[in-house]
Amino acid sequence: MRIPAACLALLVLATGCDREPPTTEEIDDARIRVDLAVRAAHQARMALELLGLLPVYTCGEERRTFVGKAAEGARKKVACVVASTEAQGATADAVILSFPDNNCSVRGHTVSGQAAFVYNGGKDRMDLIADLRNVKVDGDALEAKVGYGTCSDEKRFYAEALGALPGRSGNTYFVNARVGSRDGLPLIGGTTLVFDGPGEVSGPLGTDRVTFTGLEYEVGEYLPREGEAFVETAKGHRLRVNFSPVLWRVGKVEVEIDDKAPVTVPIVR
Repeated sequence: MRIPAACLALLVLATGCDREPPTTEEIDDARIRVDLAVRAAHQARMALELLGLLPVYTCGEERRTFVGKAAEGARKKVACVVASTEAQGATADAVILSFPDNNCSVRGHTVSGQAAFVYNGGKDRMDLIADLRNVKVDGDALEAKVGYGTCSDEKRFYAEALGALPGRSGNTYFVNARVGSRDGLPLIGGTTLVFDGPGEVSGPLGTDRVTFTGLEYEVGEYLPREGEAFVETAKGHRLRVNFSPVLWRVGKVEVEIDDKAPVTVPIVR
């Protein structure tokens, strides 16, 4: 996975001319670690996009009335999904989403399996929890939980994703994503999703700790359009990753290794 020496001149973007450039080995190592971090964030993003198939609870509405509307809305959004409702005792109801094993496309991805979105409470306080571990996206287990609490002083939307990292054998990941609020953007269910949170990637290179800040995704895109990731590597280095609209269009990110001059590297799914 080394970058050919002839390509390095095209990758290095010396925006800080007074700073020492990173070595070839440092760039190679950073590119691999950034690739792993981006893949981990992508898993959390996919979980949140599935949460967006259902509307956010409208405070003051009867829970069972809302759940019925949510199931109908999911069927309208995704023609191949089977959506049903199920009572879960006196205080909870669930929307069951079942995706067929073949050719069910959800926002550009093939989805299969089943998940129960359980709504507990109502009117003054509603909590949603959905376990997506029986759902596969593009053939890989999602290994995530999503949910929110709303209609109180605290409103929180989250995804907890962990497990084997798809496409990178021998690596595992963990991401605790919190959906961000930004003027003009809906929290869940729109064409743009913004989230923050800590994460971790472990594998042959050791364990890297990652902090994601303001990752802004367009539906169907793999790389964040904007935002930042800060990686504390197992080797003791610090990687500051900048996602920007200009580089996003060509599948690249800017990486600053420790205090050295920034470089741009390609991140291909």
